[in-house]
Amino acid sequence: MYKKTKLKNGIRIIKVPNRNIKTVTVVAIFRVGSRDETGKMEGIAHFLEHMMFKGTEKRPTGTDISKELDNIGAANNAFTGKEYTGYWIQTEKKDIFLALDVLSDILLHSRFEEKELENEKDAVIEEINMYEDAPMRDIPSVFENMLYRGQSLGHDQLGSKENVKNFCRQDLVDFYNSNYREDNLIITVSGNFDEKKVDRAIERLFMPFEKHPKKTKVKKNIDVQGEAEVFVKYKETDQSNFSLGFRAFNTGHKDQYALDVLNVILGGNSSSRLYEKIREKNGLAYYIYSYAEDFQDVGYFTIQSGVGNDKCEKAISMVMEEIRRIKDEKVSPQEIERAKGHIRGRMAISLESSSSLASFITSQELLCGKILTPEEKFAKISAVTAKDLQRVAKKIFTEKGLNLAIIGPFRDGKKFEKLLKL
Repeated sequence: MYKKTKLKNGIRIIKVPNRNIKTVTVVAIFRVGSRDETGKMEGIAHFLEHMMFKGTEKRPTGTDISKELDNIGAANNAFTGKEYTGYWIQTEKKDIFLALDVLSDILLHSRFEEKELENEKDAVIEEINMYEDAPMRDIPSVFENMLYRGQSLGHDQLGSKENVKNFCRQDLVDFYNSNYREDNLIITVSGNFDEKKVDRAIERLFMPFEKHPKKTKVKKNIDVQGEAEVFVKYKETDQSNFSLGFRAFNTGHKDQYALDVLNVILGGNSSSRLYEKIREKNGLAYYIYSYAEDFQDVGYFTIQSGVGNDKCEKAISMVMEEIRRIKDEKVSPQEIERAKGHIRGRMAISLESSSSLASFITSQELLCGKILTPEEKFAKISAVTAKDLQRVAKKIFTEKGLNLAIIGPFRDGKKFEKLLKL
């Protein structure tokens, strides 16, 4: 399914050939994200990602880069997470070498010009405003900031407006030199391509990456909590958005697969227990869903919803009822099989494109150092039992690991504290 090699300078290469499709995707992911920032540099990883598209010696402006990709109908984007930053281009198979050329050019030769830097500050500040004005988008960050406050995972990936305003060119150069290193990079090519020609192109284009000083290890997060906590971000809104979650598992934990099944049963689709109870039967919310997030040292599971301000307590109470139920009662075999079928189907659909397959493979290599095929992953999902689900539910659904974050017109969280009983 895939082949792993390494360039002489240490860059890891993964090739995922598929002759049955007409596209190819090249992805470059660095193991660096917002958790690698501190203090006045919080937000620099995301800002640097933006600046990588603003011009090189060969392609002097961002428009030059965009036009070259637009002319071949390529799709491209970038993303910054807590633990990684990635860049990708998807093209028709005949244009793979142009895609590799553009990608290597922006990663190796971006100029970070002062004028472009000042212009991009305004764009990023507007991005911050967009999230702050949309509680549904903002609540995940509020929840994470609450969970990991004062630690490397406990600040917004976008940073603060003040930080963004004060970034200078040297800040970008220093962060780039410290983190955009050859031993910190994985390049994946997925789709329909000539392997030998791609090998030669990658070696020619990416070997110029220079060796940089070893990256300082990220300080681990402390995942300890004594009692249930509530945090309220006051905002005059017609709807309250909340995230009710629990401390859970780090990346690669053996119980991650049981949690995946548990997630589907509780709030992972439109026939889940929470969707049926909160939306279908009681009409309390337009949306409600659950998800699990994992990092190299910690993780969490949370349930997010938006409800009328006068219905917030009722909705939270109902969520807690379902949490207690799944702890106390074993899930039926039929419900477990439906959840597993959902996971298998979603996985199959998501991996049909070259870009999705590249992301699936690369993220595993980057964060786990080990790649499981879709079949191997689903075998682990298939092995999950009702006993596993109840054991995991009892393990993570505790008051000591419970956190509730709310954005809405409330001055404090006292009236919600009494609801958080398990």
